[in-house]
Amino acid sequence: MPTRQRKIAIMGFRSVGKSSVTIQFVENHFVDSYDPTIENTFQKNQKINGQDYMLDVVDTAGQDEYSILPQTYFMSIDGYILVYSVNSRKSFDVVKVIYDKLLDMKGNIKVPVILVGNKRDVAEQFPGERAVPEDEAKSLAKEWDVPFMETSAKEHESVKEVFSKIIMAIERVEGNEPEKPSCILS
Repeated sequence: MPTRQRKIAIMGFRSVGKSSVTIQFVENHFVDSYDPTIENTFQKNQKINGQDYMLDVVDTAGQDEYSILPQTYFMSIDGYILVYSVNSRKSFDVVKVIYDKLLDMKGNIKVPVILVGNKRDVAEQFPGERAVPEDEAKSLAKEWDVPFMETSAKEHESVKEVFSKIIMAIERVEGNEPEKPSCILS
């Protein structure tokens, strides 16, 4: 099977860990220093369900509720990872705005999206720091009909799974989902 090219945008409010999640996935290490990202694209080969993928991961600049999203974020992107920080209510509110803008720009089609709550390690270490209950995020993901995960880029927790899930969401939307084995009763 030929390698499939997929372009994924990672989007969210500033300092939620978009670059940390991306670099942890691509280079397997945590970047502790924070330099605001303008925009970077990373490449990684990944095998998922026996299929080889060449992933272009677009690590976007942090968005806020007033950001005008560039047309390039809609033209060539196959799927979107929307990241908020579990210890920031504002970042959770901003991903809702980003999601609405994506739907507006993409039109009435099903948009491959995964909702990701990052910095789970902070919420576990300092429970009083959690600003977004996991159940609330799960409800939002259910309302949107998209996968949801919490991650810790710092602890390398569930980072690889995020990218596997967005690839599977893209494949489903494109009609390439592997057939589930059928059960025949006789």
